[in-house]
Amino acid sequence: MIEEQVILVDENDNKIGLMPKMEAHEKALLHRAFSVFIFNDKNELMLQQRAMHKYHTPGLWTNTCCSHQRDGESNLEAGKRRLQEEMGFVTDLEEKTSFIYKAPFDNGLTEHEYDHVMVGYFNDNPNINPEEVASWKWMSLEAVKADIAENPQLYTAWFKIIFEKFYEFINVNKQ
Repeated sequence: MIEEQVILVDENDNKIGLMPKMEAHEKALLHRAFSVFIFNDKNELMLQQRAMHKYHTPGLWTNTCCSHQRDGESNLEAGKRRLQEEMGFVTDLEEKTSFIYKAPFDNGLTEHEYDHVMVGYFNDNPNINPEEVASWKWMSLEAVKADIAENPQLYTAWFKIIFEKFYEFINVNKQ
């Protein structure tokens, strides 16, 4: 199997090259990524628990799905593709904002991403891919915020960063 390539970018999200995903994470190089937040009609957020065999942050709770764009793929195309691959459904997405973050992990890898945050709406149960997702649940933003404060070790680094930085933005822009 050919290793997935990530798109290396500068601080303005201009493509500067491609690199195998693991190498980019080993070298902590800035690359393009996305995070999808799916809400239901009750304004609850669909969270996923990462599969237990993931190479980093296994078993932690995070936003609905996230990954890396492929070369030539738009942010929205990538978000819809990965939503289907991980959660088993597709819905319309809207890009809301983007930001850069850097999060080192205990295993020596580092996420250094130019992350595009997308929001969509869905009111059914997902058909999760057990290779990617261990579990899922709906939670209100208030409940997520309280649980992160009480149990930060249960959540991925990027989700905590997004939630802290963009809580008001996501909360205000749900509809």
